Amino acid sequence: MSLQSIQKHNVVNAVYEQIKEKLLDGSWPPGSKLPSEAELTASFNVSRVSIRSAVQRLRDLGIVVTHQGKGSFVAKHLNPQNLFNEQQPIMHLSREEFHDMMVFRQTVEFKCMELAVLNATPEDITALEQALNRMLVNKDDYKKYSQADFEFHLAIAKASQNKVFYNVMHSIKDTYYYYLEELNRALGISLESVEAHIKVFMAIKNRDSSTAVAVLNEAMAENVIAIEKLKKTASGSE
Repeated sequence: MSLQSIQKHNVVNAVYEQIKEKLLDGSWPPGSKLPSEAELTASFNVSRVSIRSAVQRLRDLGIVVTHQGKGSFVAKHLNPQNLFNEQQPIMHLSREEFHDMMVFRQTVEFKCMELAVLNATPEDITALEQALNRMLVNKDDYKKYSQADFEFHLAIAKASQNKVFYNVMHSIKDTYYYYLEELNRALGISLESVEAHIKVFMAIKNRDSSTAVAVLNEAMAENVIAIEKLKKTASGSE
């Protein structure tokens, strides 16, 4: 592998640019697996920390996808044009996947909120507030924010006091987390998103199920619009 050894101050940026070159010249085509972290470290003659930071930057843009235990891969549907548009992250969540999750949430999670308004204990309200606080603290880190985001919605299911709903939510944790992480990564963590969660929390605390459902429904509707805009922008660059 003929990769240029890097001896520069801005090491991460240099690694990032060289990986982009490999993607552009077809050395690592869409869907292919990137060399291991150890191989990249040796090829670039830089630290593992620099490699991780550069790959994370590519991951944040949706150019690279990492699968736990398998490694990092070039996005299957990567358009080379995306490599020149770093202000527009790639959304890997399909319209169908988003729609399926939206219907699930409208069917199961809305009912959980209605039940949580009736059945939430003081401990449940505290758990919701703690998850919300973790979201606020990590609003500049989409991964940590997404984890807290899932914990917030799982806490709603627990507060419903319906074990079936809670177990269902817990059983699809990976799917639900992927959905949230994709939204938060590609669309960004907006002030509106943060405020929506605060309003849902306050509505449940104040035993107001109609407001809680209305707020979450409006937030999902806004996500639909944002995703369509993102998809159109991406297809327009092809």
